Amino acid sequence: MNATSNHNNSNSSDAKTHVLVAYILIVVGMFTAIPMLLGAVWAMVKRRDALGTIYHSHYSNAIRVFWYTVVWTIVGAILIFALVGYPIIALVWLWALYRLIKGLVKISADEAYPL
Repeated sequence: MNATSNHNNSNSSDAKTHVLVAYILIVVGMFTAIPMLLGAVWAMVKRRDALGTIYHSHYSNAIRVFWYTVVWTIVGAILIFALVGYPIIALVWLWALYRLIKGLVKISADEAYPL
C-alpha cells in the first residue's frame, strides 16, 4: 500500500467518525435541542473533509435533516393555534428520526446515503 492510499483510508475513516458524531448529536438533540445544533454545525464544518468519500452524502443528509426540522418545527409552532401545528411537528419529528436511523444503518454498512 502506498502513502496516498493510506491517506485516503485515513480521510475516509475520519469522515465516518465525524459524521457518526454529527448523527448522534442530532438524534440526541431531537430530545434536548442544543446537541442538534452542535451536530449540524459539526457536519457543516467537517463536510469538506469528506469530499470524494462515500460519507459526503451522509453530511448532506445530516445538514438537510437539521434545516428541514428547524423550519418545519417553527411552522408547526406557529400553526399550533390553528390546531394543525402538533401534527406537523409530529410528522417532521418522525421524518427526521427515519432519515437519521436510515443514515446510521447505511453508514454502519459503509454505504453512501441515497439523496
